[in-house]
Amino acid sequence: MAAKSWNLLDVDRDVYVDELNVDAKDVPGAPAGFSIRKWTHHGGTSRGVDEIRINNGSLEVSLLPTRGMGLWKAWVSDVQFGWKAPARGPVNPSYVPLMEPSGLGWLDGFDEMLCRCGAESNGAPDFDEQGRLTYPLHGRMANLPAREVQISIEDDEISVRGVVNEVRFHFAKLQLITTLKMKFGQNGLDLQDEVQNLSGSETTMQMLYHTNFGTPLLEAGAELVTPADVVVPRNDGAAEGIGHWSTYSEPKAGVAERVYFFKMHADDQGDTLALLKNKQGSMGASVHWNVKELPCFTQWKNETDIADGYVTGIEPGTNFPNPRSFEESEGRVVPLAGGASHTMHLGLRFHPDAASVRATEEAVAKIQGGRQPKLHDGPQQGWCDMS
Repeated sequence: MAAKSWNLLDVDRDVYVDELNVDAKDVPGAPAGFSIRKWTHHGGTSRGVDEIRINNGSLEVSLLPTRGMGLWKAWVSDVQFGWKAPARGPVNPSYVPLMEPSGLGWLDGFDEMLCRCGAESNGAPDFDEQGRLTYPLHGRMANLPAREVQISIEDDEISVRGVVNEVRFHFAKLQLITTLKMKFGQNGLDLQDEVQNLSGSETTMQMLYHTNFGTPLLEAGAELVTPADVVVPRNDGAAEGIGHWSTYSEPKAGVAERVYFFKMHADDQGDTLALLKNKQGSMGASVHWNVKELPCFTQWKNETDIADGYVTGIEPGTNFPNPRSFEESEGRVVPLAGGASHTMHLGLRFHPDAASVRATEEAVAKIQGGRQPKLHDGPQQGWCDMS
């Protein structure tokens, strides 16, 4: 099949495509159900948000160029993957007060299936000795609009390339170049992210892939299956649940979130994965990454009422999402010389049936190799900010 491409956005060349509608008749060799649609939301806090929906004939994915090229939701047949957030998005970043004094303004726009936390910082809010906010919750990347977006199709592969700049005069000057790839008819996608230091001076970066699932996948009896080596509760509240870190309870109003930090086993190439499956093992979703690029893993359990955001996060990262100053003191930042870059890869697979779930569990078991994880009964020095 001859290559086809669409340039949807290029700020430097004053290119902006308001709407795009492509289907199988426009792309010879595309499967039935294939489509690419792009439009702009109107009304409420979604006003001005660009959305791109791509259906490869089996999997449909929503991308948000306005929100750091995040992935809003995904669908396989009539099953929706993602979560029901209190913020009914997608939310335009102009309505997200990142630098409000609490440092928690990021939560006003949070409702994606996958958003990038970074790139200068990615963890809890950080404050200076005078109590002034220095780094807000989860950084700026998820609330920055793309400067470039191009879509191309060659053979049986769809590619979406986006560029997002996180730049401040006198401070870090970072650029994300992300490429999403999907093959026709497959229930998965792959991301390649390159974060480049645009400055001539050395800097550091962090990245966390906040990957989130709620109902119908998350339910009482759902389970996280992953080749854990070490599991550490972030705080005393999480420590109370360490005996059942891998399983989930029903939604219950008022339940506090629990967070666990992991060291993961990986194969000889450094590849590893985490699977979330429902109680019956009849559906699931898995995240795949390499520990040489993303050495840390975080599990976020938010088992509160559905109206308040019943969700779990499966989060590979360059570090744990503690305040940046703490992570920097522990050496968990990525140094970037002037002009240098750090590349990361992340895969998402969606499992609509029991056979696919079992095959993924077998892949986890192969890496685990029968080894039992070490479970700590409380927060650990060097892992958790205990100040």
